[in-house]
Amino acid sequence: MPNQYFDAIVVGSGISGGWAAKELTEKGLNVLLLERGRNIEHIKDYVNANKEAWDFPHRGNKTQQMIKDYPVLSRKYALNETNLDYWVNDKESPYTEIQRYDWTRGYQVGGRSLMWGRQTYRWSDLDFEANAKEGIGIDWPVRYKEIAPWYDHVEKFAGISGNRDGLPQLPDGQFLPPMEMNCVEKDVAARIKTYYQGKRAMIIGRTANITVAHEGRTACQFRNKCWLGCPFGAYFSTQSSTLPAAMKTGRLTLRPWSIVTQVLYDKGRKRATGVEVLDAETHKTYRFDSKIVFLNASTFNSAWILMNSATNIWPGGLGSSSGQLGHNIMDHHSESGASGVMEGYEDKYYFGRRANGIYVPRYRNLFGDKRDYLRGFGYQGGAGRQAYGRGVAELGIGAEMKEELTEPGTWTMGLSGFGETLPDYNNKVTLDKTRTDKWGLNVLAFDAALKENELKMRKDMEQDAIEMLEAAGVKNVRGRTEKGYPGRSIHEMGAARMGADPKSSVLNKFNQIWDAPNVFVTDGSFMVSTACVNPSLTYMAFTARAVDYAVDELKKRNL
Repeated sequence: MPNQYFDAIVVGSGISGGWAAKELTEKGLNVLLLERGRNIEHIKDYVNANKEAWDFPHRGNKTQQMIKDYPVLSRKYALNETNLDYWVNDKESPYTEIQRYDWTRGYQVGGRSLMWGRQTYRWSDLDFEANAKEGIGIDWPVRYKEIAPWYDHVEKFAGISGNRDGLPQLPDGQFLPPMEMNCVEKDVAARIKTYYQGKRAMIIGRTANITVAHEGRTACQFRNKCWLGCPFGAYFSTQSSTLPAAMKTGRLTLRPWSIVTQVLYDKGRKRATGVEVLDAETHKTYRFDSKIVFLNASTFNSAWILMNSATNIWPGGLGSSSGQLGHNIMDHHSESGASGVMEGYEDKYYFGRRANGIYVPRYRNLFGDKRDYLRGFGYQGGAGRQAYGRGVAELGIGAEMKEELTEPGTWTMGLSGFGETLPDYNNKVTLDKTRTDKWGLNVLAFDAALKENELKMRKDMEQDAIEMLEAAGVKNVRGRTEKGYPGRSIHEMGAARMGADPKSSVLNKFNQIWDAPNVFVTDGSFMVSTACVNPSLTYMAFTARAVDYAVDELKKRNL
C-alpha cells in the first residue's frame, strides 16, 4: 500500500476514538481510523448475541486452557467463553509487573466499547476543583462550566437513560427515561433516605442503554447480554453509534490490523507529520501522513506510542519534556462493600434482566463530613432473586431438587464501592526494553500500588455498606474487602495529564501535546484526577471539545 495523506488520523476505535472519528468527519475532514486489532461489524459479527448458557460447551464458564492462555484476565470476572475473542491474549501481548497491575484490554474495532459496564456520570465542580483546594498533584486547567455543554452534546447523541436527581455532587444530564428500580431497591432507597435524613441517596444507575428508540437504534430489550454485542444497538458502542455516523459522511477510511508504532515528528516545524504503522497480519511497515493526529489507543497504549515517538529529540518520547509522561497513572479502587438477604418479598418478582443497577453517589468529605482521608467513593449494586445457579451449593439430587430450582430463590441486596485514587508521580508505566510481544515490540512495565489514602478509604467502603444495608433492614449482612490491586476496575487514567503549565503536564487544556500542537490525546491518558464516578462520559465530552478546537485551529492555519 502506498503512503496516503489524510486531514486527520485517529489512532484507536474505542469509545473516545469513535467519537473523534465521528466529530472530525462531520466537520468535513477526511479521516483515517486505525485499529490494531480485527474488524467487528455491527450485528453480523455478534456471533454469540442470541445464545444462552446451555449453548456453550462449558455453560459460558472459563476452562483450564483459558486460564493458561489468559493468566491476567483470569484474575477477574471477565474471563469466560461467551466473548473470549473480545479480550487480548496475554501470551501474545504480555506486559511486565514491577508491582501487580491487572491490565484488561480489547484489541478490535470498537475496543472496549463492546464490553464496558455503561455506567455514565458527569463530574461536578467539586471534582475539577479538588486538586487545587487540597494541594494534590496539579490543578485541572478546566472547570465544569466549560465541559457542561460538551456533556450535553455527547449525552444527546449517545443516549443516556437516567433520572434527574438534583444532586450537587452528581450533575443531572440530558437523559432518556430512566430504568426502574425493583421493589426491594425502592424500599431500601426510601429507608436509606429516611435513616440518613436525606444526606445519602440511592438512585437508579445512569446508563448508556437507551430506553426508547434513539438515533436509529432500538430500545433496550432487558436481556442483559450487552457484552456479547447488542444486535438492537441498545447500548452505546462505536459499532452502534459513532462509527455509522462517521461512515455516513463518506469521509472515513477504517483500517484494522494496524499497530501504530510511533507518531512521526518534524523537528523543524515542531509538528507531527503522521504515523508509522506495523501491519499486524503481514508485519509490513507503512507510513500515513496527516495534518492532525488524535491518539485514542487507550490510556497506556497512547502513552506507549508517545514513548516510542521522537526519541531522537526527547529520549523519553514525544510529550516527555515535562518529565510527566507515563507517570500519575490511576484506576478506581473497588471490590469493597457488603451484601445480605432481604426477607418479606417472597411474593414479588421483576420483569426481564435489567442491564443496569443502582448507584449511591458520594457523600464522604462533602457537606460538612470530614474523614481522615481525602475524597470519597460511590456504590454500585442492586437487588435480585437467586436463580437456578444456587442449586450448585445445595448438593441435592433428583426431581425434588429440580422442582425447587424452577422457583426463584432468596432476595439479596449488595453494594460494591468505587473509590477515588489520588494522583501520585510514583505510580507509573515505563518501557521494558528487555521484553517484547508477538510483533517484536517492547512492552510496558507497570509500577503502581494503592497508597495510604486509598487504604484508609477502603475501610469506610466496607463498613458504610454494612451499616446502610442493616439500616435498610437487610439481614445476614456480610462485608468484604479484597486486596484492591490497580486495574481491577478497568478505569485506567493518567500517564499524559493535561495542565496549564508545560513544565508539569504533557497536554494543554485542549488535549494538545505541548511539544506537538497538532497531536491531541483524548482517551483516559489526559486525566488529572479520577473522581469516583465512571470516566467514559468525560472522555467523550473532552474528545468532542478537542475536535471542535482542532478544526477551528486548522481553519486559522495555526496547526
